[in-house]
Amino acid sequence: MNVEDAWPQKLESQERKFLAGPRSRRRELLTVFRVATEFVSGFRKLHFMGPAVTVFGSARSKEGDANYALGRAMGAALGDLGFAVITGGGPGAMEAANRGVKDVGGLSIGCTIQLPHEQVSNPYLDISIDFRYFFVRKVMLVKYSYAFVVMPGGFGTVDEWFEALTLIQTAKIHEFPVVVIGAEYWAPIVKQLETMVEAGMISRSDLDLLLVTDSVEEAARHIDEICVSRFNLGRVLRPIRALGESPIRP
Repeated sequence: MNVEDAWPQKLESQERKFLAGPRSRRRELLTVFRVATEFVSGFRKLHFMGPAVTVFGSARSKEGDANYALGRAMGAALGDLGFAVITGGGPGAMEAANRGVKDVGGLSIGCTIQLPHEQVSNPYLDISIDFRYFFVRKVMLVKYSYAFVVMPGGFGTVDEWFEALTLIQTAKIHEFPVVVIGAEYWAPIVKQLETMVEAGMISRSDLDLLLVTDSVEEAARHIDEICVSRFNLGRVLRPIRALGESPIRP
């Protein structure tokens, strides 16, 4: 068995043990400390970055694909608006968005996870934070964002998209815009959302801030109108050097 075959199996074994139900008190306590450590690390690294937008998308998109080009253009447009871009830090659509914001001198951030298809961080990150636990990573992807952009992707992208919608619906986060890029690709899911409205399972107002488009310009304008013009973006916090904090720069 080569290293590439063994690595996913080792990771799978670790995850299965964690999610297999109750373990000894000692092991559970150690997990609590590991989780807390990851949260603290994330807070310290991202606390001073200013307004940001998180871009979700597949790790399997390739440079030269239309989706990669859209992701790169979207990242650049967000940078031009003054936003940092946060992604999962991997290849594909994530790399494209990070690369795009770097093209215009913006701040590029990756919250990576240990997965077989995302073993290596993309080379366009100013800040890279590696996480062991999915739920910690997902908190970081949401906590520091004023909007969410959804590029074509798979299960993980859909999960992140619907979690953002759920948090907005339940008022756990502000009514920040969710922009879905790829009207044809996402058409079946958008149709299902309409079915849910018609069935009374969700309210029409739950979709008010959802924009489905193929236009980067329209997406950027939507985010600009809602985040920059309507909402008061919070001030950028200043680091305290005595606490070992430092400013974040591209």
